[in-house]
Amino acid sequence: MMWITRSIRRPFAHFQAANFSSSAAAVEAERCIRDGSRNDWKREEIKSIFHSPVLDLLFHAAQVHRHAHNFREVQQCTLLSIKTGGCSEDCSYCPQSSRYNTGLKPHKLMNKDAVLEAAEKAKEAGSTRFCMGAAWRDTVGRKTNFNQILEYVKEIRGMGMEVCCTLGMLEKQQALALKDAGLTAYNHNLDTSREYYPNIITTRSYDERLQTLEYVRDAGINVCSGGIIGLGEAEEDRVGLLHTLATLPAHPESVPINALIAVQGTPLEDQKPVEIWEMIRMIATARIVMPKAMVRLSAGRVRFSMPEQALCFLAGANSIFTGEKLLTTPNNDYDADQTMFKLLGLIPKAPDFSQNSAKEFETERVEAAASSSG
Repeated sequence: MMWITRSIRRPFAHFQAANFSSSAAAVEAERCIRDGSRNDWKREEIKSIFHSPVLDLLFHAAQVHRHAHNFREVQQCTLLSIKTGGCSEDCSYCPQSSRYNTGLKPHKLMNKDAVLEAAEKAKEAGSTRFCMGAAWRDTVGRKTNFNQILEYVKEIRGMGMEVCCTLGMLEKQQALALKDAGLTAYNHNLDTSREYYPNIITTRSYDERLQTLEYVRDAGINVCSGGIIGLGEAEEDRVGLLHTLATLPAHPESVPINALIAVQGTPLEDQKPVEIWEMIRMIATARIVMPKAMVRLSAGRVRFSMPEQALCFLAGANSIFTGEKLLTTPNNDYDADQTMFKLLGLIPKAPDFSQNSAKEFETERVEAAASSSG
């Protein structure tokens, strides 16, 4: 009888090991914890992680997150539209495009006092990073406005806050000027995969976006770059976006994961809302393949309940946007966020003014490789 019991248990244990311990998420999370970051990901490797059983993916992403970060710390950021609407681009998701009738009235660049007042309020509310967005294709020919923004950056940095901008495409000298002004990070999202990109935007190429990221990185400014899901793309395109980000010369300092908020009047107004499991797959995969990045639970968070957001934090998200709006779309209520922090035991992350240039990253990579080789 004893022999029969053991013979039954062994195959079951073998079944468990074969089915629960060998997913791509498990294998790559273990390797990540052991060996650190890598930039030579193959697309199929990321695809395998992405398609791991969702609970397995969630669990192993949480392990990586706890290894690379203080897992209870979440950065609170505020995003302000300092120049709204009237954009010449045709981004299919964006209510600020002048090509679509969304009822949004264009506004000129906000004055200094109004911007600094908004930054002060954000700081008082707990935000440690203040982000400024302007609805432009690029900053060429906007010397006066650009110089004004440089002043905003200096003043807000002087408040003891991290400062981020998203102003469209940059030239090399503009990136250097922003660095000199004290800019912490520059946001320039890739939005989706290279293959699907032409279905969403035709007025700016994928390579132009990558060029701006290169200028930002070379200037020694932290790169903030992610994308949007729910644009009608396939899962393969979500994998493609993560693959592009994870194989940049240095992983972005922050990776915003946005869920489309469909706005009436835009070409994507009829897209169905993104489900929480889709967000979890993106966040968890991003955490495993870019372990040191801040993964930002960004646009679309307003649609998710507190328990759903808790799963996103467990999967590796460690930054949110606070305040009434994200540029022009609704965002979560401040009081609700404070309640969520208290209930989940989350800790506001302090500002971090260290900026890793590509050279510093390369040094870290070489040292890690030398250490692993013995």
